[in-house]
Amino acid sequence: MKSALITGITGQDGAYLAKLLLDKGYKVYGLIARRATATTWRLNFLGIEHEVELISGDLTDLASIIRAIVTAKPSEVYNLGAQSFVGASWQQTILTAQSTGIGVLNVLEAIRQTDQSIKFYQASSSEMFGLIHEAVQSETTPFYPRSPYGVAKLFGHWMTVNYRESFQMFNCSGILFNHESPLRGIEFVTRKVTDAVAKIKLGRQQELRLGNIDAKRDWGFAGDYVEAMWLMLQQHQPDDYVIATGRTTTVRDMCKIAFAYVGLNDEDYVVIDPVFYRPAEVDVLLGNPAKAKKILGWEAKTSLRQLIEMMVDVDLSRVKSGLN
Repeated sequence: MKSALITGITGQDGAYLAKLLLDKGYKVYGLIARRATATTWRLNFLGIEHEVELISGDLTDLASIIRAIVTAKPSEVYNLGAQSFVGASWQQTILTAQSTGIGVLNVLEAIRQTDQSIKFYQASSSEMFGLIHEAVQSETTPFYPRSPYGVAKLFGHWMTVNYRESFQMFNCSGILFNHESPLRGIEFVTRKVTDAVAKIKLGRQQELRLGNIDAKRDWGFAGDYVEAMWLMLQQHQPDDYVIATGRTTTVRDMCKIAFAYVGLNDEDYVVIDPVFYRPAEVDVLLGNPAKAKKILGWEAKTSLRQLIEMMVDVDLSRVKSGLN
């Protein structure tokens, strides 16, 4: 039986990936930082909370990562853990640098010191492109991150490449564009929108306050994207891949889809609030997934409309049942 270790297993991607690997017959371990509040609700939502084995550890603590690898004896390690909210990275710059950047180096070094045959996946990000140099971003597009989060991700990305080239390790980076789901944190704009739509429809909220609704993003479904992560580690050679839908949509139009689904007009409820503008905005992100399709045989299956309607349905159920 194959064994995998997932950092960030209690996050959106970690939960979907854990389910995918369990379905493929893996023994799944997750590195989990101990917190005062429960963090396993996503695993519970997918019905796998009792099927994974959680190991206490932290990306900022090399010794705990080594201990987790020794315990799990994984053939694959997926590093999905990070301070992953772009907006918070300006207020928590050092934390973001340590967890999102140095954390990657810690995992790479732990693998190098324990078992270099382990295949490693790094969750890179389209935020590394930032101030875009090409209208459509591919694996060869220059990087220009515009947030502390993007800068930290870029450090982790290049460390992944460097360890691959320096120590002949099987390291892959997935440069994932925005990917969403009903398991998305409430602080992310898609989930903020679908949660608000549900509450407004049910009379629990009166308005939705947003920042730059003309920003464009390439949005896909996280459940599709974790399959690409797994496929990267099944190849003969390690490489880096852009994972995206190849379509971009404004926040404004995403709002229209969500409100229209429940029979409402977004213009009646959306309020622009300058407090939500970022110090440095990324105006457009649009990925070119051609390499992933050619080599991995992967492409996004879920449309933005299907994704948003799925998220609204789950949020309506949550609000009706008194959950948040």
